[in-house]
Amino acid sequence: MHHLTRLLVSRASFALGLVLLLLGGLSIVGWGQATRDAQVDDALPRGVDSTRAAQLLAELPQADGSTALVLVTRDDDGELGERALAQAAQAVQGLDVPDVGAPAGPPLLPSDDGTAAISVLPVTASSSSDNAEAVTGLREQLDAALPDDLVAQVTGPAGIEADLAAVFEGADVRLLAVTATVVAILLVVTYRSPVLWLVPLLVVAVADRTAVTVATRVLERVGVPWDESTTGILSVLVFGAGTNYALLLISRYRDELRLQEDRYEAMRLALGRAAEAVVASAVTVFVGVMCLALSLVPTTRGLGIACAVGVLVAMAFVLLALPGLLVSLGRWVFWPRVPRAGGSTPSETRSVWRRVGDTVARRPATWAGVVLAALAVLAVGLVPTRLGLPTAEQFLEQPEAIAASERLAESFPAGSNQPASVLTRDAEGAARALDGLDGVAEVREGARGDDWAELQVVLADDPDSGAATSTVERMRAALDDAGLGSADDASYVGGATAESLDLADASARDRLVIFPLVFALVLGALVLLLRSLVAPLLLVLTVLGTYVAALGASWWLFTGVFGFSALDESVPLLSFLFLVALGVDYNIFLVTRTREEATEHGPREGMLRALAATGGVITSAGILLAAVFAVLGVLPLVVLAQVGTVICLGVLLDTLVVRTVLVPALALRLGPAFWWPRRVGAEETAPERVLTPR
Repeated sequence: MHHLTRLLVSRASFALGLVLLLLGGLSIVGWGQATRDAQVDDALPRGVDSTRAAQLLAELPQADGSTALVLVTRDDDGELGERALAQAAQAVQGLDVPDVGAPAGPPLLPSDDGTAAISVLPVTASSSSDNAEAVTGLREQLDAALPDDLVAQVTGPAGIEADLAAVFEGADVRLLAVTATVVAILLVVTYRSPVLWLVPLLVVAVADRTAVTVATRVLERVGVPWDESTTGILSVLVFGAGTNYALLLISRYRDELRLQEDRYEAMRLALGRAAEAVVASAVTVFVGVMCLALSLVPTTRGLGIACAVGVLVAMAFVLLALPGLLVSLGRWVFWPRVPRAGGSTPSETRSVWRRVGDTVARRPATWAGVVLAALAVLAVGLVPTRLGLPTAEQFLEQPEAIAASERLAESFPAGSNQPASVLTRDAEGAARALDGLDGVAEVREGARGDDWAELQVVLADDPDSGAATSTVERMRAALDDAGLGSADDASYVGGATAESLDLADASARDRLVIFPLVFALVLGALVLLLRSLVAPLLLVLTVLGTYVAALGASWWLFTGVFGFSALDESVPLLSFLFLVALGVDYNIFLVTRTREEATEHGPREGMLRALAATGGVITSAGILLAAVFAVLGVLPLVVLAQVGTVICLGVLLDTLVVRTVLVPALALRLGPAFWWPRRVGAEETAPERVLTPR
């Protein structure tokens, strides 16, 4: 490490930093982000009935494309009447939209109450962009053809897919712009310098674009799919983690500039001390997010691999490019608060964080009990938590397809919008087994191939309801009893309700496998870093406590303020993963500095000095990371808003309460036992600190 840091901060270090930034820029421009055509089973769990049904349906010759449902109502929601029905039927028959065919049956099917009518139109678009254009064309032509007192809305699978695609239209640019703006503002506030903030922002911004390019190319090479949200979450992680690493390095560099005349020597010492914490933090996040590669859902595996690549790229840019740029620019980059040799470092001052530490040190057991009780109160919110976000609540702003789906359920069987699909080798036998089953409103033939045929099963209940889920389970049981179940490779039940059911089961399995694995790997990484058993266990347990408290507090916020009825199935896993991996970062920053200070001042004073030295930078880093994840709310998808909120609250709890009060209280209460079996104290050799002439 000594020889490496000397190389990185040598007189040629500025060139090294520029070369790395240039290579990153060239990779972005010349190589470019990979693109991938979405497949029907990308977001579906492997090895389940609904996934197999979607795969078989996509292979049927008549099943190309999707289906759009046109819902016609009056603007006053009254009865349509014969004249209105005739006008609407004429409008449907006069449609001329690419990739949209004519209805197979009557142009319009009126409801029993006479207040609505629907038309089922095949959409043969081969890509999501073509599907979006087809749905947009449908809406425009229907609006132009119908009189003002009639309202036509497009829903169904094609309409929902188009509205979902619209959510991500320009989303990457919008998310990146907001993230960079938030980071820039917080860096200016942190450094109170008109120049300094530009240096880490430039390095992290290039690192982000490089990470997106490299990650998508890696996913393309290994054949793992990703979706639109993958690059968004990746950018948030790279900006958050990269800026945190930069804050730590710059803080150590500024401290050393107060002790060293030679800025190159100051950076060598700062990098040598900060690199251990940065590398340990990056490795911890890497092994944590890589656990997502064990998920049953392909796009979740892609997210894990992409984030693992991203954190390594962020670490590399901060440790390889940032030091050279900083040291080559000189001390003036800190203007107007330029650090001069002979000044005092934060660990030697009576800063607010040192006063907090002294307060905790007087009654560590009491403070630990207070914080634990507060976390427990927040965690009570977990008791009523429900998983499984309905389709109608997946958007922060309700799109037309969802609104039409809800209105359609008032006049037609609730499952008309998204019927279940049964792919079977024996259509007649499967139809007999399902016809008249409780919860089944209608069974009709769909696409047909040489070996497999589709049955479209309209459910009597809302596809998102528990009753519809029970109907799907009865359908599978009825097919099994008839000898036509999935075990016999004879029939597979798919569709929106079946997919939600299977995804819930897969998510439960993922949590059961990945939660303990992440815990064990993070704990193992801390044991190797600290060469201790007690401290790593306590640190991981405090982060777990933060996670539970953040999830409980978020549930109260979601239900009481935003009106969500449930958490998305992926929220607990993603929140756990990022909170544990990133939350341990701040503890690593604190305890590695504590160990360094304790070699000269003893464990107790070492903790207080470390808290004084790292309090400002870790709090700034935590606030910045929380704000960056909150930016996920820019995208109008509830799942991303929920993940961002849980992580935001968790990071704030971790940096402002757990790391500031609870961890110091535990360390001060246990004393040397906190580091058992390692001995940390004045008997260890203190790191070299030499004043060198410029």
